[in-house]
Amino acid sequence: MSVVKNPGSASKWYLPGITIGLVSTFSTMIKNLFGRNKMITLNYPEEKYEYGPRFKGNHILTVKKDGSLRCTACMLCATNCPAQCIKIHAAEHNDPTVEKYPISYEIDILRCVFCGYCEEACPVDAIRMGPEWQTPALSGSNFTYDIRYLAYRPNLKGGIQSRLDDEERHKVGI
Repeated sequence: MSVVKNPGSASKWYLPGITIGLVSTFSTMIKNLFGRNKMITLNYPEEKYEYGPRFKGNHILTVKKDGSLRCTACMLCATNCPAQCIKIHAAEHNDPTVEKYPISYEIDILRCVFCGYCEEACPVDAIRMGPEWQTPALSGSNFTYDIRYLAYRPNLKGGIQSRLDDEERHKVGI
């Protein structure tokens, strides 16, 4: 059984609601015009917001001490990604101690939701979410990041080393 209530005559008048909204907007405008130093606006190009250490920005592929990629192409990051924006193609490595390595690692940033699941799923600290957040481009094709951009872009200065050390991993048996 559904009960339908008939609205009162006061709800039929929309003019009081519009007037209250206009007064609120106008008072905020006047307050901002005469109290510019109290505004919470950030003047973007000159001032930049400082995010906390837990901020999850653009992806970074870490490298080993010798400069090679830390990634072992285990596909855990791609499997764990809810947006399915990570594509990895693996190949066998020439070194018999290394099983495989990524020949192609792409992230479609326009599909990424920046959740950090890829970072949490990686067992060898190969992918991280860095502090960068500005990614301007003129076309959508520039938002598919490959290995060169993820690991060796100029502002990384030769790559970010992994927190895991190779010697420590061999001692533990990973």
